[in-house]
Amino acid sequence: MPFAIELKYIEETEKDLHVKFPDNFKLRMQKSNGGEWETEEMEIELHPFFDKSDKKRIGRTCNHIGLETRNARQWSGFPENGITIGSDGYGNQIILMHNGDGKLDETIYFWDHETREIEIIAENINDIEE
Repeated sequence: MPFAIELKYIEETEKDLHVKFPDNFKLRMQKSNGGEWETEEMEIELHPFFDKSDKKRIGRTCNHIGLETRNARQWSGFPENGITIGSDGYGNQIILMHNGDGKLDETIYFWDHETREIEIIAENINDIEE
């Protein structure tokens, strides 16, 4: 079950990954850090930001955006400008991307780990229902 997170933990991830998350994404995650998203086609687990405020939250956020992005960057064909914010449990990633400037676009993409193809699945985080 997702829970609120302090902005400072989001900012730590931004520094770590050298990116700036979209404001709408940060606001949504501050209220509900992680969670699930289900569509007719797939079920997605949104990765949380790493919350170091106490042991319980450390355990609940250990598969965080920073770690999952570093892991995904080891895979052949994962976009260099991609940040993974979720997955479908089958290796496919839900990502945000930037144009080389580090400022992530609001558009949410699906990256297929087998075909290496990318497709838009939402215009922004507000299109995703918990």
